[in-house]
Amino acid sequence: MAENLIQNVSDTAFLVAMNRAIETGRPDALFHDPLAERLAGDHGRKIVENLHRKDFSEWTVAIRTIIIDDYIQYAISEGIDTILNLGAGLDSRPYRMNLPKSLTWIEIDYPTIIAYKENRLMNEKPNCRLERIRMDLTDSTARQNLFREAGSHSKGILVLTEGVVPYLSVEETALLADDIRRISNIRFWIAEYISPLALKYRQTRARMRQMRNAPFRFKPTDWFGFFEQHGWRPREIRYFVDESKRLKRPIPLRGASRMMIRTLRVFMSQERKDVLKDVLRKSAGYVMFEPK
Repeated sequence: MAENLIQNVSDTAFLVAMNRAIETGRPDALFHDPLAERLAGDHGRKIVENLHRKDFSEWTVAIRTIIIDDYIQYAISEGIDTILNLGAGLDSRPYRMNLPKSLTWIEIDYPTIIAYKENRLMNEKPNCRLERIRMDLTDSTARQNLFREAGSHSKGILVLTEGVVPYLSVEETALLADDIRRISNIRFWIAEYISPLALKYRQTRARMRQMRNAPFRFKPTDWFGFFEQHGWRPREIRYFVDESKRLKRPIPLRGASRMMIRTLRVFMSQERKDVLKDVLRKSAGYVMFEPK
């Protein structure tokens, strides 16, 4: 059963890697990640094969990958010389992206994930200076020491938390946001935005069964207000729906969902239709934060 394949948050890294491998194999691929299939392995393949709404998962990973790639290139153009990839999982950006050789990329994740990744990529050469650190990100002392050390050797830092914040509690995210904010030369922070509507979508019975060992825990009452309180403001927000139109990769709505939206629109006033459209458009995406 699919729910037995995702035993913890680390297993979602295999899911993401396999989705990137699937995207790479498409004739209309938005990006190419030649190492993704190797990193995903049989475990990632089995997870995706048994995943509820795997088409939606593939779409989400493809769109978010492009958004984050663009953010990274922008940050580098702004003078960033260090990237802290917290909860790096099986990301292969240091190998597949065109990066300055002088860039320092630091990957942080659990020891088991780091060991697995190093084994799979032992014969590959990254396009920048790559370091890996074995660490539990909820260890606040180790995390603070890491941030201070990175800050002392960098002119400008980008923090990347792809697929990390949703799995933290509100309290854990608050501590992380405060720790990042204390380092003066951390200039940008990339994190995913998920609206209450998108969170509700995840509450389907099948989805809950499959993800019961890796549930979303970050559910603040005011998402943007939460980060504002901890010293962060959006530099840029990119919503999946907007990006999918730009990239000509429509959201894979199934018949029932498409029919429901059409039916609602028939009985709504134009004002209500506009509100619904805006809510759906802003249901999820990625944010590049900067310090207030």
